Amino acid sequence: MTFRIAVTGSTGQVACAMLERVPVGFEVIAIRRPDLDLANPKTVAPALRAAKPNVIVNAAAYTAVDQAESEPDLAMRVNSEAAGEVARAAAALGIPVIQLSTDYVFDGTLDRPYREDDTTGPISAYGVSKLAGEQAVAAFTANHVILRTAWIYSPFGKNFVKTMLRLAETRDEVGVVADQIGCPTSAMDIADAIFTVARNLTERADDPSLRRVFHMSAAGEAVWADVAEAIFAERQRHGGKPVAVKRIATSDYPTPARRPANSRLDCSKLAQAHGVHLPEWRSSLGPCITRLLGDQR
Repeated sequence: MTFRIAVTGSTGQVACAMLERVPVGFEVIAIRRPDLDLANPKTVAPALRAAKPNVIVNAAAYTAVDQAESEPDLAMRVNSEAAGEVARAAAALGIPVIQLSTDYVFDGTLDRPYREDDTTGPISAYGVSKLAGEQAVAAFTANHVILRTAWIYSPFGKNFVKTMLRLAETRDEVGVVADQIGCPTSAMDIADAIFTVARNLTERADDPSLRRVFHMSAAGEAVWADVAEAIFAERQRHGGKPVAVKRIATSDYPTPARRPANSRLDCSKLAQAHGVHLPEWRSSLGPCITRLLGDQR
């Protein structure tokens, strides 16, 4: 059997990773604008019906975290209303939907990794919109998996790794926040995990334990400054000049949107239910940097 997966957000990090990592037995249909435009939720159902998928992955989102503070209505329309329409379409087709969500649904004040049943409390417009999206998906179909992840990086799009490599070209020292802790997570690893989850949902269609909110991030933890140091060290191994990291506080680098101080996620439930274990973050960071540096040559 060929598993047909329709994925939204065709130019995003996770969708691009899925298109590269398609396993044997899978087909990925990336649905692009204008056929599917999450800012126009009326386009959702017709585009998904036409794809004839076995599983839908909603990887599209309004992800401009700071900009969302001044565009909360647009963030809500894309991340909540449209996510609900994706779930409604999945229900009409009688197939599961996998919704990508975020650590930003929490306020970041706990002193341990967050579990799925911990109280949510987003502190940004982006976080509010993503939590509303989770709720909309759950309201429209029980046949869903919500995957909360964090600190995504990849060779695609905009992300922290690419920003640090760009800054390293012109600076000898970079100030990086050292009081936000989380789990840097490769979009490639996320893609691999999604294929496993999608197969499980299809092959074990009557298993309710597979359908719920799960946390999915890399093993290990780090503050942003740790990640920057690892990036610069890897770059130096490829012949780049040394770059120092100046550890700064969040208050030294104010942004329109507040970030959770603790973005760590407890992923044990995903391992138990779906058999998914993402690698330790450093093991996936190196290959990403090697590829990005190769692309620059």
